[in-house]
Amino acid sequence: MDTKNVLLAVVLSTIVLIFWAVFFEAPIVEQKKIQDEVTKNEESSTPSIEKIETSNKTSRTEAIKSVDRVKLENDNIKGSISLEGGIIDDIIFKNYNENLESNENVIFLNPKNSQQGYYIETGWASSDSQNLELPLDNTIWKIKGNTSLTPNNPITLEWENKEGLIFEKKIELDNKFLFKITQTIRNNTNKSFQFFPYGQITRNYKPKVTPIYILHEGFLGVFGDELKEMDYKDIEEKKFTISSSKGWLGITDKYWLTAIVPEKEKNFKSEFLSKDKKYRANFIIKEPLILNPNQEINSKINAFVAAKEVAVIDDYAEKLNIEKFDLAIDWGWFYFFTKPLFFIIDYFFRLTGNFGLAIVIITALVRLIFFPLANYSFRSMAKMKVLQPEMIRLKELHKDDKVKLQQEMMALYKREKVNPISGCLPVLIQIPFFFAIYKMLYVTLEMRHQPFFGWIQDLSARDPTSIFNLFGLIPWDPPTFLMIGIWPILMGLSMYLQQKLNPTPPDPIQAKIFMFFPLFLTIILAPFPSGLVVYWTINNILTIAQQWVIMRRTKVKTV
Repeated sequence: MDTKNVLLAVVLSTIVLIFWAVFFEAPIVEQKKIQDEVTKNEESSTPSIEKIETSNKTSRTEAIKSVDRVKLENDNIKGSISLEGGIIDDIIFKNYNENLESNENVIFLNPKNSQQGYYIETGWASSDSQNLELPLDNTIWKIKGNTSLTPNNPITLEWENKEGLIFEKKIELDNKFLFKITQTIRNNTNKSFQFFPYGQITRNYKPKVTPIYILHEGFLGVFGDELKEMDYKDIEEKKFTISSSKGWLGITDKYWLTAIVPEKEKNFKSEFLSKDKKYRANFIIKEPLILNPNQEINSKINAFVAAKEVAVIDDYAEKLNIEKFDLAIDWGWFYFFTKPLFFIIDYFFRLTGNFGLAIVIITALVRLIFFPLANYSFRSMAKMKVLQPEMIRLKELHKDDKVKLQQEMMALYKREKVNPISGCLPVLIQIPFFFAIYKMLYVTLEMRHQPFFGWIQDLSARDPTSIFNLFGLIPWDPPTFLMIGIWPILMGLSMYLQQKLNPTPPDPIQAKIFMFFPLFLTIILAPFPSGLVVYWTINNILTIAQQWVIMRRTKVKTV
């Protein structure tokens, strides 16, 4: 009987598999083949924008001096545009310094012939069959009209090829970080042509990236409604290609961003790739623009060279209607929680003038909001501590009867209205705020170089003091792993005191683990942003005060 059933099962399974393969799998495979063929045809019809580039590299200063340039400046950036290629390749952030000890502004974009080359170019591509001379990254443009670029003075660059086509670039700059580039081609011939506008960001080097999970640095873009993020290593292994009709793309650092936005309602193909130790993010419009005799065509591209200030990025996203441009700042999976928390802290910063005080205020508010829940938890914990002698008595009394022990313990909890797992509630409450504040401190530019009091001059950096040189009294710079500052130690002490108010675990091994936990966290949190350690310390102090009051008021009756 069993053998017949097995054989029947095998036969039926085989029939099902054959049926699936014939009627379902085949059409799927065929559909995939058709789609791949369509994609292949689309790719082949769109011209390549790859160029042969020189490998000669020089210093930034020499690279800037080697070509004629158009100076640019507004309230936030300064630099120049190279007339060789019409490239945006020299940008300095005026309002941000390299570090606290330096007065040198952050240098962001660099000429293509420098070792740290990082630049934005725009242009036109055509099919190989047309065999046209097009402006390249080594083409020398002529400037018409204004000789410098400011918010009130756009510039116009012009170049004419040998076939009678005149190429023009009008570049506008707002007062923050936006370049509006309008490309125009005028046809003075009796022929028709097809052109494909494109934009490209090129980086000659791979920057030093902090290997931390909560922050993305590298390639990113929104295509349709979907955010795509690629690390440099990902692109080294495989080129990323996608097509869309709306969105933007770029390369992001922790605090800085380059991004290009294709003209709206235009189908474009975008690529993230690495070649010859260079990293590129580009797009090209897939449907050609037809240029008839004695006519002109134009294309508009928005380019951003931005310090990632939250208000500025949000403003561009809203006013220019750029899909999810606010995601240029890596708010993470808990976007809905982290970003509002930033606005609350930013509000208190504007009231107090100190982000550290703003963190202290938000910590107190969080404690106040969850006061009833914490009260319930702490009462249960206090009762658990008072009940410990009774629990020990019951364990001794019923040590040979586990079922009876469990029944008596549950009866004790029920009689005294104690929830043994309630002690987890304060931790569970604290975790999302801890993570959100950590994320906000780490990724937001507004927190960079913000002082608190005393020795804390940058809330986004670790506590600069160390117990191993007696907090600066000994003239010795300890290695990084020995940099355990004053605030981490205060945090560890506050956690130790808080632990003393909690019930001691009945298991001796577990008790020892808990005893060393404050020391462990002190070492772990020492490299974290000092603003985060300030938050945790203040939260511990408020928790201790709340627990102490509840412990003094809590009494139970034991039987």
